[in-house]
Amino acid sequence: MKIVFADTLYWIAIVRPRDPWKSAAQEAKHSLGNTVIITTDEILIEFLNHLAEGGSQLREQAVKMVGAIMDNPNVRVIPQTRDSFLKGLSLYEQRADKGYSLTDCISMHTMKSESVTEVLTNDHHFEQEGFMVLIEKNL
Repeated sequence: MKIVFADTLYWIAIVRPRDPWKSAAQEAKHSLGNTVIITTDEILIEFLNHLAEGGSQLREQAVKMVGAIMDNPNVRVIPQTRDSFLKGLSLYEQRADKGYSLTDCISMHTMKSESVTEVLTNDHHFEQEGFMVLIEKNL
């Protein structure tokens, strides 16, 4: 079975009404067929933080979405650890010339350690590290 990584953009696009990336995210996931998705606690934190000021209805949807993600047998959420933080911090330090966030660095390290090469995102930073970005906006 195919395994892909899901970045924050993917989860936001799925849950937020009228998100500009919604169609592209749904199309990318649909084109993969039967797939296992890997994500991390850090991605879910970033997802919830991003939607924190979207109003009570969106916050409620976000919490339900995180519960559904964690309960989905086709999604594996890698837990946050001191080790994941330190390895992400190391990559963050090594890429001082890039605009990578710490969460991106943790995600990239997780993808490498899990031998995952494809990511549900539009973030070109992942391409800079040799990963295949799966979400493209159809204009």
